[in-house]
Amino acid sequence: MDLLLTYSSQLATRNSQLSITGSKSETNRLLLLQALYTNLILENTSNSDDSEVMQKALQNSPLIDVHHAGTAMRFLTAYFSIQEGKEVVLTGSSRMKERPIQILVDALNQLGAEITYEEKKGFPPIRIKGKKITQNKVSLSANVSSQYISALLLIAPKLEKGLELTLEGEITSIPYIKMTLALLNEIGIETSFVGNKIVVCHAELVSASQLTVESDWSSASYWYSIVALSKIGTQITLSSYKENSLQGDSALVTIYQDFGVETTFNTDNSITISKINNCQLSIVNYQLNNCPDIAQTIAVTCFGLGIGCELTGLHTLKIKETDRLEALKMELTKLGADISVTNDALYLKSSVTIKENVSIATYQDHRMAMAFAPLALKVPILINEAEVVSKSYPDFWEDLKKAGCSIEEI
Repeated sequence: MDLLLTYSSQLATRNSQLSITGSKSETNRLLLLQALYTNLILENTSNSDDSEVMQKALQNSPLIDVHHAGTAMRFLTAYFSIQEGKEVVLTGSSRMKERPIQILVDALNQLGAEITYEEKKGFPPIRIKGKKITQNKVSLSANVSSQYISALLLIAPKLEKGLELTLEGEITSIPYIKMTLALLNEIGIETSFVGNKIVVCHAELVSASQLTVESDWSSASYWYSIVALSKIGTQITLSSYKENSLQGDSALVTIYQDFGVETTFNTDNSITISKINNCQLSIVNYQLNNCPDIAQTIAVTCFGLGIGCELTGLHTLKIKETDRLEALKMELTKLGADISVTNDALYLKSSVTIKENVSIATYQDHRMAMAFAPLALKVPILINEAEVVSKSYPDFWEDLKKAGCSIEEI
């Protein structure tokens, strides 16, 4: 499904109110914990493809296809490694078979798990024979995807002696690690994170019974971009968010102040984001190793505003649904941008011209589709394979219509 987006600047100044479902990151962590501790009740869970895949996979069928869901692949690898007497094969899309899993598999096997590769060493599909794990100490490189680390931490309370995890080197994606630990704490599991050592205590039972998932800040990022690219006075209200969020992407609140966007936390747990002035900067610099998922949104916002940006700390974007840095370079260049990328950074020069009616390839990546959509405020734009948004935000196109965007299927 290819969509042509056009946006009237008049309509863009309306005050829209939208409901955003729960964070995919929080939901998938809590779904795994719910499988381990069956008394947990969850509210406001994500309606994303990834979370639906996670829910279905936890039903323990012998062959599990996670499609494009990287979080599910990592978390389920750890989960099934401790399901005594059960054997499963975890597989995924052709892209998933190119995404590395060896660091996590090696760590689990060191603890005593039994995981082997069905095809190429180091990559899915993998065969997991669940067994009781009695060892409780393992080391892991600190600069790997936080999903490897979180996968280990989530199963840790069910290990006989808990887990002592040592992270070697400089730690990246700390907010995601802290999110996992905070959710463990919230259900009554003791943890500590001092220096490069994380300890999670064994817990046969948990104290909490009901948890409400905070709405997804990554999904909010596209609305921040829309407000930033709109006229002064534009407001959008989103529910439901916490001022002291566990999600690293809540850095949007601070970052988008540079683009003239103000965030108000309301008493009903909604937020109102407002365009209060125009950006006066010619270039911005952000270190995004703690929130790489909003890099695409920020880069497109800067291009739409005609300002330059230097975004660093992006090494994990090379192994996402696509190589997001190369994908950004390809698509922004088609629009007329002067952009270069390295293995962990993006450099965009300021420009004043945006080419119209350009077709944006999405590379089976939901964030490519949604990050480029706000440019419809500036020029008509075509989004290819737009249905890919279902991975994290199935209602995105309908919500965009509510905010005044004209969407035509091509």
